[in-house]
Amino acid sequence: MTSPVRRFARREWGPLSATLRRELTARRLRAVPLTLTAVCLTAAFQFVQNQDWGYGPVQAIGAVRAEDPLWLALLRTPLSLFVPALDLPVWGALAQVLLVFGIAELCLGRWPTLGIAYLATLCGTLYARVGIALGPGTPFGLPASDAQVVDTGPSAAVVGLAVYVCWRQRAYWTGAAVVVAMVIEVVVKPNLAGKEHLAAIAGVLALIAFRSWRGRGQDVPEPRPGTRSWKPPIRS
Repeated sequence: MTSPVRRFARREWGPLSATLRRELTARRLRAVPLTLTAVCLTAAFQFVQNQDWGYGPVQAIGAVRAEDPLWLALLRTPLSLFVPALDLPVWGALAQVLLVFGIAELCLGRWPTLGIAYLATLCGTLYARVGIALGPGTPFGLPASDAQVVDTGPSAAVVGLAVYVCWRQRAYWTGAAVVVAMVIEVVVKPNLAGKEHLAAIAGVLALIAFRSWRGRGQDVPEPRPGTRSWKPPIRS
């Protein structure tokens, strides 16, 4: 008899595991070109920004701050996803990109993965401006000093992709665990990064709600009595 834990694991992660195994078996590393490019790009930015000659150029093309003009922040946002935060170990960013981007690319495809990653990152970037405008006296507000914080790294994209993949693969408990973990993070340490993770989740959940609504709208209704579909097949 199968144990309850094994049944839960099969139900929760079975479809995801089958998809990953099928794609990797069929195409191997050719299945994750976006992920490999993202890992190499993140490592390259980390190396360059730690050089005396490279810090300034990396900041100029990939560092986002809420105090920057909006057009400049939007221009820098795509590359900011691949610029690791200087105060965090780079191996953490590389592991996040390799694991979560890889799973997402295998399950969703290259362009959907990139699109959702940028949606999540953009939601976090725009939230920072809204949070500072609200001020620290509100639950979702931020202190004015956060306007000068350099906002880079793949974490918002990673969180958003994780939630979306869990929804697509029906790993609902795992997706809920990711959301709860991010909420706990904000409760324990209510900083800019944690709240941006929640903003990224909110953006992805809005996309999921839209996709679900659109999918229901495209469902083919069952034929009603009295229509041709209810007649027996014609025999010649």
